[in-house]
Amino acid sequence: MRPTPREGRPVRIGLVVNPIAGIGGRVGLKGSDGREIVERALALGAVPRANERTVRALARLRAEARAGPFDLLVAPGSMGEEAARAAGLEARVVGDLVGDQTTAEDTRRIAWQMLEHGEVDLLLFTGGDGTAADVLAAIGDRVPVLGIPAGVKVHSAAFAVSPTAAGTLASAVARGARIRTADAEVLDLDEEAYRRGELAPRLVGYLRVPLERRLVQGRKAPSPAGEELAAQAIAADVAERMEPTRAYVLGPGTTVRAIAERLGIPKTLVGVDVVRGGRLVASDVAENALLGIVEEGAAAVVVTPIGGQGFVFGRGNQQIAPRVLSAVGREHVFVVATPWKLASLGGLPLRVDTGDPDVDARFAGHVQVTTGYRDRAVYRIEA
Repeated sequence: MRPTPREGRPVRIGLVVNPIAGIGGRVGLKGSDGREIVERALALGAVPRANERTVRALARLRAEARAGPFDLLVAPGSMGEEAARAAGLEARVVGDLVGDQTTAEDTRRIAWQMLEHGEVDLLLFTGGDGTAADVLAAIGDRVPVLGIPAGVKVHSAAFAVSPTAAGTLASAVARGARIRTADAEVLDLDEEAYRRGELAPRLVGYLRVPLERRLVQGRKAPSPAGEELAAQAIAADVAERMEPTRAYVLGPGTTVRAIAERLGIPKTLVGVDVVRGGRLVASDVAENALLGIVEEGAAAVVVTPIGGQGFVFGRGNQQIAPRVLSAVGREHVFVVATPWKLASLGGLPLRVDTGDPDVDARFAGHVQVTTGYRDRAVYRIEA
């Protein structure tokens, strides 16, 4: 762990945005890597949201960093400059864009150029695991970095728990606070394999991130062997309570898949499926189709948090978007988790980060979690 250097100069914060990060999430594409996937997402009506999330982080930075002036270095155009302007921050533009579409090479090149302008106290980047891997390839562990989460899959430990959390940490740096840092794992997945339901995370390396457990997420923790019996007990409980006329939206994950297996129906591991009356209504559903289903009649959502991170919504299940949650209602969201999964949080809360602060606020508070057959735990959710 090393403190951030100051050396008697103005604090410098860098920003690089992957503007298409997460674009495939709500339309069910489970990733955003590659031009073909981006074009498919846009054709399906996807809306880029990375800049919107970056503005939220910068707005918090601006609101909380008034006590100390700082220099903000940003990538040009949609890779940072536009977000800074929207947040009302003055910034110095670093680098140039090549071509009409941004690429991973732009991220790597401009991240490197940020450091050529002098020591950077904190480099913010917006994206997902792929963007984290690009930043790592460009600068290694030379300076502290922090991700503003915007990707479909955010398994790495290099990200703040939300855009506003990223802004809070950046504001502390901007005010001159000396932050401790620690090495954080950067994981990435083969997206094609991920779309087939194959989870094979690869350790890419380590980035140096601020050491703040409540504001920086941990890495995704895989379920240990022997969790099947616990998941089956949960499945028996949920299946017993299902109402025959209500549509049940089943989120990703092995714990939820056990419910489908109990009902004798197929379930995508990393997709969102819908059942009603013990029958499969729709498989691997995107946001718009899901919204149409839940608006037809009574509906509920069944989700499990991500092990080691605690996210209930906003990581890997963006299809269950704010509009869907608003239509279903908080009282019809069922959270299921094995005792190990709750223990893996180490006392930290469950979290929601849907992209809509109002919806996140409505889901904050305490929730009943099904942990076994007729076993419940009350756990706190934070936005």
